[in-house]
Amino acid sequence: MSPRKHTVDAAKGVLEIEWPFFGELSRGLALKVARAYDPEMVIGIATAGVIPGAVIAAILGREFHSLVVSRKYRTSRAREVPEVFGSVPREVRGKRVLIVDETCDSGDTLRLAVSAVQEAGAAEVRTAVSIRTGGYAPDFHAIATESTIILPWDREILIDGELKPNPLYADALGITE
Repeated sequence: MSPRKHTVDAAKGVLEIEWPFFGELSRGLALKVARAYDPEMVIGIATAGVIPGAVIAAILGREFHSLVVSRKYRTSRAREVPEVFGSVPREVRGKRVLIVDETCDSGDTLRLAVSAVQEAGAAEVRTAVSIRTGGYAPDFHAIATESTIILPWDREILIDGELKPNPLYADALGITE
């Protein structure tokens, strides 16, 4: 997710995901994938896509790797478009690969990851997300919603040594300073 303030459309609401529900989403997504695709390798898009990616890889009994594709920044300026940081695992060559991320809206991150994995020689690439939030349709998703999503690891962050509500979601959580 990008490091920008998230706005809330009151009509669309807020969906706060707790850890147990996120686990069930990952389990359900693994079952959907298993019914229609047999990946030889799972790649989780770091950072947040690593969590469902690792769970799906474990359930499917497949090799797991991560790939950093981020809108986050290396310097003080935020990036407007995603960028691949690092390299695609060499092990993708000739294999069926499933790329997993936590959410998907525009599909920019997934398209970039798919392109990078294809260029590295994967035989076939499909995509999966826990939560589809926009118009882009990955090959698999657990649920779809237009609500503002707050994932368990995004709700609170460490500020001055204490866990506090994430200021990026202040509007969505109804927090005033």
